[in-house]
Amino acid sequence: MVKKKNTQIHKYSNKKAELSINLAGIKMNNPVLVASGTFNCGKEYGELYDLNKLGGIITKAVTAHRRTGNPPPRMAETPAGMLNTIGLQNEGIDYFLRMQLPPLLDHDIAVIANVAGSSIEEYVVVTKKLSRQGGVSGIELNVSCPNVHKGGLAFGVDPKALQDVVVAVRKETKLPLFIKLSPNVTDIVALAKVALDAGADGLSLINTLLGMAINIETKKPRLSMKMGGLSGAAIKPVAVRMVYQVYKAFKCPIIGMGGIMNTEDALEFFLAGASAVALGTVNFIDPMLATRLPAELRSYLKRQKANSLTNIIGAVDA
Repeated sequence: MVKKKNTQIHKYSNKKAELSINLAGIKMNNPVLVASGTFNCGKEYGELYDLNKLGGIITKAVTAHRRTGNPPPRMAETPAGMLNTIGLQNEGIDYFLRMQLPPLLDHDIAVIANVAGSSIEEYVVVTKKLSRQGGVSGIELNVSCPNVHKGGLAFGVDPKALQDVVVAVRKETKLPLFIKLSPNVTDIVALAKVALDAGADGLSLINTLLGMAINIETKKPRLSMKMGGLSGAAIKPVAVRMVYQVYKAFKCPIIGMGGIMNTEDALEFFLAGASAVALGTVNFIDPMLATRLPAELRSYLKRQKANSLTNIIGAVDA
């Protein structure tokens, strides 16, 4: 679904700025999400603060069956972020529905399930079970997974494979469907068009960039799988650029992510065109940012004499 940019001039009032949003049918009290893979399913962070302060949680990736993930070492720190090659470790969809989803549904937040798979059939199986269960607010499709039927090429970098998986999943659910696109492509706008044309309601931008680190003493890669996903502050300029390009082309709902470390970073994403933001690597460094961000966004909107977050989405002067 494509949204037209609102060009109406908004009259400012002194009322508290509105942060609640409807994200392609996902109702959220504020636009602050936590990104998949950095928050598990909320239990651990729930010991630090009230999860109701969030707009929503994007769960750790869920697959059809239990996965043990890649062997260690699976993480390596970089000068401005981190590399990881966890390998989609999770307990599988049945365990998720039985043990991990119910506690999340006790909170007044959106729960977006991140779905992963190595074949279209696996994506479909997980999506069907999520849709039948109820309670989930939306689905985020992780298309950076290797397609075993295409020689291991990731779904998100092959336009035909991307189209096929989105079409197949779209047939199985009426839930809002967001596609988490890989940045490891030449033209992000072209892949975004494929996903939207295939039935996606919105996009998550961006997933990790492919990177590598080497131990100069052992002369071996620092990760067991040699390469991994780079996240953190280093990738923010790339992520902001891609959000800007896609929003400019399609005006579609976007969850912006990639290197958000503070409020200013988050605001760059909104100005570039994101309707919501997801905090990832920063949860390991400053886990309380997610709780501070809504109030700090309101302060910015007040300074800008804006009544609503929607007033600044895509408002970059470019």
